Amino acid sequence: RVLLGETDVSDWGVREIREAGVGYIPADRHRQGMLLDAPLWENRMLGHQTQEPNGAHGMLRNRAARKDTERIVREYDVRTPGVDVTAGSLSGGNQQKVVLSKWLFTDPDLLILDEPTRGIDVGAKFEIYALMNELVAQGRGVVMISSEMPELLGMCDRIYVMNEGRIVGELSRDEASQERIMAMILKTSGKSTTASDGRAA
Repeated sequence: RVLLGETDVSDWGVREIREAGVGYIPADRHRQGMLLDAPLWENRMLGHQTQEPNGAHGMLRNRAARKDTERIVREYDVRTPGVDVTAGSLSGGNQQKVVLSKWLFTDPDLLILDEPTRGIDVGAKFEIYALMNELVAQGRGVVMISSEMPELLGMCDRIYVMNEGRIVGELSRDEASQERIMAMILKTSGKSTTASDGRAA
């Protein structure tokens, strides 16, 4: 079961989950998070309302999308010459900031991030971490799924260890270590296991 607060949302669809205040950052931003050949302002519109009302017949206003995207560029320090450049022309870190900021504009109560720092440089990683910490400080929920052990140990208040699709252990920040996490994975696996085989949240 999946509970959001005290509500069982196990059977809810994507639209219902999103409207309930849940955001999701996919692990593969290139295939699931953005359109690489489209300009940034068009990527802003993917699956979300802009901050201004819809146009006739439910069509989103391009002007509103451009305005939102310009604000994203300013607030999240996206390194780009403008909102008309294609998403694929940005660095990995700036692409991820665009994907993340789209969800932050929806004001989520819970944000799920799947491998949020995969394929980005160290500087961008720390910017992503700072945004996550800011959300937590605001009282929002953040679930990070990662196979990067230092990332988990440095960021998480609580770690659930998974192996082959099952939760095999739970550790608080004080209890967690690389050795304990790997021991949980190895204990539930009948084969030789490396760090990349297990994931945690």
